[in-house]
This record gives sequence, structure tokens and C-alpha cells, in this order.
Amino acid sequence: MTTHIVRSAEDMERVARLVGNLKPPLTITVTSGASRSLEQNKLQRLWCMEAAEQLGDRTAEEIRGFCKLHYGVPIMREGHDDFRETYDRLIKPLPYETKLAFMMEPLDFPITRLMTVGEKSHYLDAMHKGLSELGVKLTEPSE
Repeated sequence: MTTHIVRSAEDMERVARLVGNLKPPLTITVTSGASRSLEQNKLQRLWCMEAAEQLGDRTAEEIRGFCKLHYGVPIMREGHDDFRETYDRLIKPLPYETKLAFMMEPLDFPITRLMTVGEKSHYLDAMHKGLSELGVKLTEPSE
């Protein structure tokens, strides 16, 4: 499967030409919104490291897994029927500790990498709120 991100009229024309040159049968899936940004990913990682350092009882990877489960899963379940169905069938019935393990390496069930920029923004807002409520002082994006 090939993914093409369209951010401009030129990108749209390029993808239209590409599709126009393909031979049927085809299956084409179009998703609104851009994939999460590199800056968003860097901020998420930074906040996980800051939380781990300040809380002292969890690694950055454990913080990441916690945030994916508590903040990311609800966003993805709400916005994506296929995600909700798969998550509810495979992961939801499991004990909490197992769900948490699925969110972390080496299993790393996809959550944030499936998000659009808007969804990742919502996720980062929820992450900021939740970690701040635990007393974690997080770097603000403008810094």
C-alpha cells in the first residue's frame, strides 16, 4: 500500500495523474486530515521524558504507554469505527496491566501513529492536562 499526503493543489494534481495511470481494479482509500507532525511527535517524547524524570517511578516508555491507553485510545475509539471494533474485540477485554503492556514496546499497539494532526493535537492537550494534574511541569511548545 502506498500513502500520498496531499497538502497543495500540485500534490492533488500529482496524485490524480498517478491514479489516472493505474489500471483497474483498484481500491482507493482517502482519509481527511494530515498525518501527525514530526514536531508533535518530538513534543510527545519530550513530555514523556520530563514526566518520567519528575515522577521518578516510571520510565518514559511507561509514561508513553499510559498516555496512549488513557488519552489516545478514547480519541481513536471515538473517531474511527474500524479502530473501535478491533480494539474492543482484541484489547478491551484484557486486564489493565495487559492493555498497558500492549501500548508499549515491544508490542506497541498503534494509537498515535494512526492519528491526524488534529487528533494528535487533541491527544497532546489531554496528555498535558493529565500529566500537569499529576504535578509534572512540562515544556510548553512555544519554549
